[in-house]
Amino acid sequence: MSVAVVIPNFDGARWIDGCLDSVAAQTLAPDEVVVVDNGSTDGSAARAAAREGVRVLELGRNRGFAAAANRGIAAVRAEAVALVNTDVVLAPDWLERMTGALEPGAGSVAGKMVDLEDPGVLYDAGDVLRRDGVCEQRGRFESDDGRFDAPGDVFAACAGAALYRRDAVEGVGGFDERLFLYLEDVDLGLRLRLAGWHCRYEPRAVARHAGEGSAGPASPAHWVQRNTLLLAAKAFPLRWAGPVLYRQAAWAWHAARGRRLRAHLRATAAAFPLLPAMARERRRLRSSAAVPIEEAVPARPYRGRAAAGP
Repeated sequence: MSVAVVIPNFDGARWIDGCLDSVAAQTLAPDEVVVVDNGSTDGSAARAAAREGVRVLELGRNRGFAAAANRGIAAVRAEAVALVNTDVVLAPDWLERMTGALEPGAGSVAGKMVDLEDPGVLYDAGDVLRRDGVCEQRGRFESDDGRFDAPGDVFAACAGAALYRRDAVEGVGGFDERLFLYLEDVDLGLRLRLAGWHCRYEPRAVARHAGEGSAGPASPAHWVQRNTLLLAAKAFPLRWAGPVLYRQAAWAWHAARGRRLRAHLRATAAAFPLLPAMARERRRLRSSAAVPIEEAVPARPYRGRAAAGP
């Protein structure tokens, strides 16, 4: 299977050398390496272009992670595409193990992501989506004590370091660029699952991640709040409105306690212009699904350790 590495970049000068060094050191050499630059002004695109075997695709302005990922996937010919954040350093056998896990029926593969500075701390061991709209990253900020050392299926992969089957991604329309960044990988994972693809988890494929290091000045809380509402409007049945409203009320309460309510409400308002369009897509998305939404997003607790999945 041919495989390409696509690296979305926005002002990633602090990280780009370490990321590209780890790509160059892979035991399975990628057929193509493309850096998609989102209008960086820190010289990181030029540094990437100076690397042998690295092609830089410049978008001219910051169009978001989702757009950069789509342009990178469209620019390569490989059957499988690894998406890697600039603030990620891959273990030498990462690509070899990830491609080995891309079995028939798998549209994507999630590896084990650990903290860049302290590899004993987990960042992500596959994603879990709940019916209240929350995406949990399994094991996040927990000690890597072996609980996530077994391979298996997970809901979706964190696109900070993930492998995708190209025809599967293109078959569901790619990343939704309206989400810009954050939860765009969850939205894609849901559409892949509804289309009948599953996601494998390969714990031996380890990527060290700085955590939001490649996001620049963007506020994770803003985009997560906005995009949670958009994802729910786009895909969730109306009968799940109760869990979604419960979670929204809880988040608003926590924002108020943390004196962040105004910012939280701005993020909520930012979703409003796109909500009607997302809601109109729900029927088409669900009517064409090969897997029922109830199976794609199974019921699980909304609180406690079990809420984050097995």
